[in-house]
Amino acid sequence: MEDFNSWKDLLNPEFYIKMGGFWLILFIVFAETGLFVGFFLPGDSLLFVSGIYAVEIIKETFGSTGNDFLDTTILATSVSLAAIIGNEVGYYFGVKTGPTLYKKQDTMLFKKKYLYQAHNFFEKHGALAIIMARFLPVVRTFTPIVAGIVKMDKKEFLRDNIIGAVLWSFLLIFAGHYLDKLFIEQFGIDLKKKLELIILVIVLVTTLPVIIKFLFGKKEDFSKYEDQDFE
Repeated sequence: MEDFNSWKDLLNPEFYIKMGGFWLILFIVFAETGLFVGFFLPGDSLLFVSGIYAVEIIKETFGSTGNDFLDTTILATSVSLAAIIGNEVGYYFGVKTGPTLYKKQDTMLFKKKYLYQAHNFFEKHGALAIIMARFLPVVRTFTPIVAGIVKMDKKEFLRDNIIGAVLWSFLLIFAGHYLDKLFIEQFGIDLKKKLELIILVIVLVTTLPVIIKFLFGKKEDFSKYEDQDFE
């Protein structure tokens, strides 16, 4: 097992896979939305890299089924469930205590502007925001809370939550698993040896919309929310 001793390892998905395996992966996926402090965790890249290691992860946890597709499906299904539960917890947190977050002071782990951004995103895209947010770092952490705050219908939220979680989990995990096999068989390239580059590309792709909005978008006025009653 590799030694990880740098703070930068906290942004490296391989660190979590090597150190905590299956159960830590599920906890991180849950924490991203269920604990609303996981926006700094490597969500998308963690799933992609987990797909590369899918067979090893399942083998070490339960014992391999002997079938790559089935092992990868077990991992993707488990991650989907963790993602669904995380969003549901975030939603009910929004229903019960979410309005107080608009009066909460910023801390190292909580930035009120992220909540405002998620609120804008939800208002703009409606119910579809729950599905779309899965693929956007930071936004996916706060969107279920906002859905709870604005009292989105529970059944509709659950439906969109399931769709988004399954698409996100299966697309990224299966992409990681089968692209790794494709590159080895067709080009002789082992993606496990190119993880730093892969992670960089994934981070750039997933954060590009946020970066473009920050650089070229119109500056948002968050003051309109300061006195808004979300009860």
